[in-house]
Amino acid sequence: MAIKSLSLRNTARRPGGLDLPGFLIPLAVALAAGLLYAWWAPHWLESPHFWGISALGFGVLSYAAVRLVGELVALRRLEAGIHGAREGLLEPAEGGANGWTSAGRLIPEYNTTMSTLRLMFQTVEQCQGRFLNERNRSNTILQSLPGGLLSLADDLRITIANRQADAMFGVDPGGLIGANLFELLELNERDRELLRDAFLYKHTISNQEIALRVEGITRYFSLNLGFYNDEENDMGGVLILQDITEYRQLMESVATREKLVAMGQLAAGVAHELNTPLGNILGYAQLLDRAAAENPKLGGYARIIADETQRCSRVVQELLNYARKDKCCGETCDLNQLAQELIETFINCRLKRYRIEIVMDLSPDRLIAEGGCGQLDIVLTNLLANAIDALNATEQPCITVRTWREESYVAVSVTDNGPGVPHDIRNRLFDLFFSTKEVGQGYGLGLSISQAIVAKRGGFIAYDANHAGGARFIIKLPAVDLKRANL
Repeated sequence: MAIKSLSLRNTARRPGGLDLPGFLIPLAVALAAGLLYAWWAPHWLESPHFWGISALGFGVLSYAAVRLVGELVALRRLEAGIHGAREGLLEPAEGGANGWTSAGRLIPEYNTTMSTLRLMFQTVEQCQGRFLNERNRSNTILQSLPGGLLSLADDLRITIANRQADAMFGVDPGGLIGANLFELLELNERDRELLRDAFLYKHTISNQEIALRVEGITRYFSLNLGFYNDEENDMGGVLILQDITEYRQLMESVATREKLVAMGQLAAGVAHELNTPLGNILGYAQLLDRAAAENPKLGGYARIIADETQRCSRVVQELLNYARKDKCCGETCDLNQLAQELIETFINCRLKRYRIEIVMDLSPDRLIAEGGCGQLDIVLTNLLANAIDALNATEQPCITVRTWREESYVAVSVTDNGPGVPHDIRNRLFDLFFSTKEVGQGYGLGLSISQAIVAKRGGFIAYDANHAGGARFIIKLPAVDLKRANL
């Protein structure tokens, strides 16, 4: 910031020299006083020497008195100006006719000084205004950064933090000032060692992904670190944290979709091989049903085999369809009916086998979702199968299936009273090939496929983290407006 240079040259007359006009004024007054004294002096002062001495003495006293009065008047004006300057009023003092006095000759000097000070203060105010504008501009840039910025002192304590940093760590504005960096950041051992080495060897960090525990939740950030100078003992610098959790999830979602597409292509290659034996099983089951006319129980088993075979064939076909571009078929699905039919199948087999109580809390209204029921059958089957596995060690196992309407969505939830999902793996529930089951008991495909099916219909599936006493999964699907569709 450029500051205007000031010239302090004094253009006034320097004090201390002989001012002839200022010297003649009191001298003339003294001579006049001496003549008046001689005129009015008594006649007995007939001695010329005595008369001269008396007149001279009276003149000197008059000169001293006039000079003293002039100096006092000039000093009083300077005093008034100094008092005003002390109060911040840099006004010039009145010179008047006191220029013949020594104090009067200082008044121009004083006025020149006041003029110079006014110019200096004006320059300082201009510089201060420019500084405030630059500070406000820098502060606006600082507060507008999309990430959290932390300025660090030499002892690694925070001296500056923007609003994003305060919000990131859930503190009031200014609450981070004075906090130690390593006490503030909840890092794992790998990231803590990375940051420690960066300060120890003064290595800058650019776009390094780290994991932080923020308010009990693990989130991912892009870390950037720079130092103010290259001195080894000075650790002061700037640290910027950019939340990339959603971006990371998006990239993982893209990778998951690519894996699902590859899996769909692989499944398409074996679909024919699967449908052929399923067709044979269905054919022989139907023949067995016809030949078992005299044995109704055997015929019932044959019909169950035929129904389940058709269901397997439909599931395979629906599994292939969700990986391909759907065609508008105009089908809809009644969630209440789907839940009842699916539960009846589970009641007849696994639920009765494991003595699991089932509670059906179905909405009295018709809940019609967009699309057919085939793929939703896969989603609910996965959720029920996971709930049954989670109730393995529960004394009084219970599963609740609930349906309801919520604005423009129809929803269904599957709730169990098991141990629930641990906090550290909740964010990985829908990852492809992620499973908590033993090898050979699960492949980590159920929830990821279910999420893809529901998302393709414009809905979503989520784990309810607010539910206590077990696990709850909620599915929401776009609802069909019955009145508008004339249904």
